[in-house]
Amino acid sequence: MSNEETLRQLALETLEQDADRIVQLIRVQMDNLTMPQCPVYDEVLDTQMFGLSKEIHFAIRLGLIDREKGRMILDDLEKQVSKVHEAYYEHRKQLKETKES
Repeated sequence: MSNEETLRQLALETLEQDADRIVQLIRVQMDNLTMPQCPVYDEVLDTQMFGLSKEIHFAIRLGLIDREKGRMILDDLEKQVSKVHEAYYEHRKQLKETKES
């Protein structure tokens, strides 16, 4: 593997790890009962997503990843965030139903 291929692979792995960290951060906030409507939650998510998008843009400008791969990373992250939100609301719904019965 050439140095350029190694750098491209490292850049891709780093960006994917950063996206995974954002999902983990969201899960921790949810586990600690921080609701998605909370301004602090929104601020953290927006800041993290913005930072990752800037990292991706930088990697694209350096030619380490292509624009489509960068878009795929962000799209995947958004899907994962949605799944975490859905799980959170489903859990709250189940808790509410349990309390009512």
